[in-house]
Amino acid sequence: MKTIYLAGGCFWGMQKFIDQFPGVLNTEVGYANGPTAHPSYREVCDSAGHAETVRVDYDETVLSLRELLQYYFMVIDPLSVNRQGMDAGVQYRTGVYYTDTSQLEEIDAVFAEQTEKAGAPLAVEKKPIEDFWSAEEYHQKYLDKNPAGYCHIPTHYFSIAKQRKE
Repeated sequence: MKTIYLAGGCFWGMQKFIDQFPGVLNTEVGYANGPTAHPSYREVCDSAGHAETVRVDYDETVLSLRELLQYYFMVIDPLSVNRQGMDAGVQYRTGVYYTDTSQLEEIDAVFAEQTEKAGAPLAVEKKPIEDFWSAEEYHQKYLDKNPAGYCHIPTHYFSIAKQRKE
């Protein structure tokens, strides 16, 4: 099992999107790479400096990091600074936070591909995970509990794994 942390705007949609792929073993939403310990959602929304992030535990024999990151880039605007969809603020910044430097080769390869595709430098952070604080329980699997909840990711992306099998 490997772990990567992905910040892609509102963590509700990113978690639902990532959960669909075979090889994803577990996801958890939380707050990463900020200046304080154990922030609340309210503190994060009030510009505490953390990024809404999804911890992704995955089986690399089923889903490579490269493939997982290619999916991630499908649903973010990699040129947008501190904004995804209608969500704006430092907590909505994008980032790939790795747990092990051995992940950098695949991360760097995907970033190079995405930079070429975008034709501009990416606004996606690429750095080690510094800290991660689990979000409150009501945020975990939020869109499963609240299917009509807002998400910047179009709903048809939540079934692409199924569509690709057919």
